[in-house]
Amino acid sequence: MKFSELLGLAALVFCAVTLVVIGDTAGKLLTGKGVEPVFVAWSRFALAALILLPISGLTRNELPSLLDWRVLVRALFIAGGISCILTALRTEPIANVFGAFFIGPVVSYVLAIVFLRETPSRDRTALLAVGFAGVMLVVKPGFGISSGMIFALLAGGFYGAYLTMTRTIARDHRPRFLLLSQLLIGSAILAPLGLTAGLPEIDLNVTALILVSALGSAFGNYLLVLANKTAEASLIAPLVYSQLLSATVLGFVVFGDWPDMYALIGLFLIATSGFGSLIVYQKSKTAPD
Repeated sequence: MKFSELLGLAALVFCAVTLVVIGDTAGKLLTGKGVEPVFVAWSRFALAALILLPISGLTRNELPSLLDWRVLVRALFIAGGISCILTALRTEPIANVFGAFFIGPVVSYVLAIVFLRETPSRDRTALLAVGFAGVMLVVKPGFGISSGMIFALLAGGFYGAYLTMTRTIARDHRPRFLLLSQLLIGSAILAPLGLTAGLPEIDLNVTALILVSALGSAFGNYLLVLANKTAEASLIAPLVYSQLLSATVLGFVVFGDWPDMYALIGLFLIATSGFGSLIVYQKSKTAPD
């Protein structure tokens, strides 16, 4: 891939992950108003499914695939991850939550080795170790980990399992089907909890935040699907770490939250791990056979 193409791809991915962070910022504002995280999660899945259904290209022949146990489990993982991250955002700064959330790539890497029999890479193992050290600095387990950060780590664990499950079925289904399936199944799974959690008092502000939460997540993930159509997942994954920049800036601008010194060092290590993976990828593509 040419440098100009790589820059364009990086811009697309950055726009996508920033939209996701905007959606989570709206979710944090909602939970700050007393709205239950599970309701926010359900409304996000349900509204996003309605919005993306007309452009999903879903066919009648694909409907039975919605009952494929692998598709169901994958959707369960992402529904659990979204619910946990919204719970974490209720009490924790956005940047810190996303820092802990990036335990996900480590979990996915280990699961792929154990269950998919993938061969570990020395360079990637070293970079993920750096990322893991960064997550620990953000979480600070030795200083009394908060319940919010536990939920953030759970979200990352769910996301890592989701990534691994995605890799097992990616060749069997279209990207847009996979996106729609997780939205439809996720909304169905969360509906009993979301609708019984107690409906918030609906006003113009709450309605706007619910829409921003759903639209930001939906179109952010849709742009990631478009990015994955033009480049390999191994190239997209490191670029997703730019989400940390968006989370840090929005956390400061909207909530006045700025990570402490340990968390800043941790976020830097996590970002270094991600973009170091990008360098390793580029070198592997330019190395002579």
